[in-house]
Amino acid sequence: MTKFLLAVHVLAAIVAVGPVTVAASMFPPVARRVLAAPGDDGALGTLNLLHRICRIYAVVGVVVPVFGFATASRMGVLGSGWLVTSIVLTALAAVVLGALVLPGQSAFVEGRGAGTARLAMVTGVFNLLWAAVTVLMIVRPGSSTGA
Repeated sequence: MTKFLLAVHVLAAIVAVGPVTVAASMFPPVARRVLAAPGDDGALGTLNLLHRICRIYAVVGVVVPVFGFATASRMGVLGSGWLVTSIVLTALAAVVLGALVLPGQSAFVEGRGAGTARLAMVTGVFNLLWAAVTVLMIVRPGSSTGA
């Protein structure tokens, strides 16, 4: 059962978090294109699509920590430092996404915002947090696997 939970956790991370990080990273450059050429319907359509991907996959991404907790519980590592750190970083990433990235994208799409530099920065922070979580999940300092 542990292998199944771990497989679902990893697959969910790839399928759910991957698209959010890519779409969120693509949003600021496309937003700058929209600002440079306001009549570019193609860029505006792309911008709307990227925002929709971020919103939908952010909701789907809730599956990742759910299966992560189930896997960690089954493995008996819920109190491990690397896992606690990963949980904190995941929570921070969720806050950055939910409180800064998605509202910033919404404001831009609705014509209320033009802060592409700030949006690019907070998106970068979001991506760095996920990168740190990914490294911790692979390396697992102090784990018995010797990785």
